[in-house]
Amino acid sequence: MRNKKSRLFVLAIACTVALMLVNCQAGSDTNQTTINSTTTDKQVLVYGSGGSPVNLEPGNITDGNSLIVQQQIYDRLLEFKPGTTDLQPSLATSWSVSPDGKTWTFKLRPGVKFHDGTDFDAEAVNFNVERWWDAKNPNGYRNAGKSYEIWQQIFGGFKGDPNSLLQDFKIVDKSTIQFVLKQPFAAFPAAIGSGFFGMASPTAIKKAGANYGTPNSLAVGTGPFIFKEWRTGDRVTLAKNPNYWQKDFPKTNQLVIRFVTDPAARLAQLRAGQIDFTVDLAPDQIKEIQGDTNLVAVPRPSFNVGYLALNTSYKPLADVRVRQAIDLAINKQQIVQAFWGDLGETSPHFLPSILSWAQSKNLTKREQNPQKAKELLTQAGYPNGFDLELWYMPVSRPYFPTPKPIAEAFAADLSAVGIRVKLNTKDWAAYIADRKKSPGFQAFMLGWTADYGDPDSFYYPHFGPGGTVDIGNWKNAKVIQLLNQGRATGEQAARAKIYAQVDEILHQEAVRLPIVHSQPLLAKRKNIEGWLPSPLGSENFTRIEKK
Repeated sequence: MRNKKSRLFVLAIACTVALMLVNCQAGSDTNQTTINSTTTDKQVLVYGSGGSPVNLEPGNITDGNSLIVQQQIYDRLLEFKPGTTDLQPSLATSWSVSPDGKTWTFKLRPGVKFHDGTDFDAEAVNFNVERWWDAKNPNGYRNAGKSYEIWQQIFGGFKGDPNSLLQDFKIVDKSTIQFVLKQPFAAFPAAIGSGFFGMASPTAIKKAGANYGTPNSLAVGTGPFIFKEWRTGDRVTLAKNPNYWQKDFPKTNQLVIRFVTDPAARLAQLRAGQIDFTVDLAPDQIKEIQGDTNLVAVPRPSFNVGYLALNTSYKPLADVRVRQAIDLAINKQQIVQAFWGDLGETSPHFLPSILSWAQSKNLTKREQNPQKAKELLTQAGYPNGFDLELWYMPVSRPYFPTPKPIAEAFAADLSAVGIRVKLNTKDWAAYIADRKKSPGFQAFMLGWTADYGDPDSFYYPHFGPGGTVDIGNWKNAKVIQLLNQGRATGEQAARAKIYAQVDEILHQEAVRLPIVHSQPLLAKRKNIEGWLPSPLGSENFTRIEKK
């Protein structure tokens, strides 16, 4: 145990030294083009993103870096009130459900136009929904590799699939639409209002074809900012929408979204005035922020999970005893303390504590137990361990702000029980895509910030139909039955019992090991006002201004 702590301590110190060294380099980042001047123009707002977007096509991304940019370009049918998970009108002014809970009716906001001057109306909503939902829709360009996996993850499947929650979409009139569901789903408005499902211009999509949303093409919504330029590896530049339907917004004329993958470089650029606000800083950077009178630390409410995924198509990991052994080998408590401090907590639950009503009261943490881990490996036929490729993210995210040193800590713990770890990484877009291409990654780090305030937003995308492609299409019929039951149940006490069973099964099966629920560290310069971070992990920047 003493040797283990020493290894972890060395890793944490190495991470800290690396951050300090980068901070001494005047904000340089080997992966970025450095801004040479401070952002003195009060009408230009510069945001430091943790990485570049995968694409700017609504419904065809799952990552937060893409989501942040899309939130500025597109509006959704519904929005969340700033800083909360409560719904409010957006492109839809009102919504209601039929007595049987299966038909949702939305009234659309009149007079809204896309950035290209075309009308937003029921036909435009139909165009967007059909390309996400219908795998045969020619405007979906599936033959170009577009997958729209988030639709399947949230809504069970595509048109014609037996698991598809959506059964029909109807245009009642120019300003009224209806979604007809297979079964009641109380959280449907929040799900369709999540950041993935921005409304894009049908005219622009038809014009760009399969290239829509890529760096050299178009991205046209109704949102507060208009797409101007995407410099690969550097930035996205947006301009104020002068005809935005929300009067007096946005508060700035230009928004520049800079891609700065290293958290130390982001903080250095923030201190130098090269960016105005940023996200996903390393927890141990809070002292540096607090020591700079020009900066303000801005914590984001915790509503996420960082996990280690184990691909059951890799033979050793097909055995639940091996997966449980890995869970027992990793000292999650010590790792969280070393890399997150007071800004993180670990628990046996995939759900964060804010959703404790849906957690099982019967679970206790799997405390690190190398001896028990070795016994399970022996029982499973691996007394001498085995080789494991563990992939870590190349960008910082709210749940894993410093992925590589955290992965090194995992590897150190696993090596102590005989599991020989090789660490790998690759470009973020490829990382996201390739983990789902057979045979996938053997083990990998990833995480999730929920898109609406319900257990369903954590569970269904990861364990529901289509949600387990990246872990060898692992399936548990009981889990899927319970998740569908949870969606169809309205009363919270009944739902709590359902999700408690899900919690217990997932703890036993150990396919996505919850490592941390973090409180992401954000920061801004003190002259930035109006920024109210959302617990959902992304928000539009309409209210932010530079004083």
